[in-house]
Parts: sequence; C-alpha cells; structure tokens
Amino acid sequence: MANKIYYGTGHRKASIAKVRMTSGKGKITINGRDVNEYLPFPTLVMDLKQPLEATNTLDKFDINVEVKGGGFSGQTGAIRLGITRALLEYDANTDPSSEASFRRILKSKGFITRDSRVKERKKPGLKKARKAPQFSKR
Repeated sequence: MANKIYYGTGHRKASIAKVRMTSGKGKITINGRDVNEYLPFPTLVMDLKQPLEATNTLDKFDINVEVKGGGFSGQTGAIRLGITRALLEYDANTDPSSEASFRRILKSKGFITRDSRVKERKKPGLKKARKAPQFSKR
C-alpha cells in the first residue's frame, strides 16, 4: 500500500504554512531544511511539536512543511496549526468509530483554534497604531 499523504494549512500573523504529513519516523523538514536547523530557538521547536506529543504520534509521521511570510514565532504557530489539521484529517480517515479521539485531545489543549491576532494598522497622525507624538504644551 502506498504512503497516504495528509494535508493541513495553518495561518498565524503574516505566516502561511502548508503541511504534508506521511507515515515515517518523525523527521520534520521546513522549507527543505531540518527543523532544528531552520528554527533558531529550541522553545519554538518544542512549541511546534506539541500537537504530536499530545496525540503520541511523534515518531509515527514524517512532516514536510512549506512556510512563508512573517517571522519565526508566527511561522511556528502556523506550522503547529497545520500539523493539527493534518492530524485531524488522519484521524478522520483511519478510525471513524473512535468518536474523533484526536479532536477531543487537541481541542482541550487549544490547538484547533486559529489565533486571529494580527498587527493593527497605523492610523493617520500617529507614529504607530496607537503611539501618539510627544505632547508639547508650548
């Protein structure tokens, strides 16, 4: 039987991540580079692997990610959401009688919800979104 590929797309801030998940040994590749080489901080790598650890599937899948836009933190959040969605697709296709077991676990930890916070736009007359120029009495 050929390897089935599960897809998930994640968004966070200005980042978009396309995740392809296949059965394997737990190798994670981001934009053609190893996850530990691509992300500068170990905490970001930990954050990215949270959905896999919660569902005990860390060594079960190879994950290939194509991510663009934003910084490392936003990209990590987008990848995490993409992995979560791919896991939900896998769970739905493998055992429909289990009453969505992955969904319950991932939902309770808050991984399914998309973090909709984005940078606020700059307003006219202000230096940034809310920062006003220094007030001068005279």
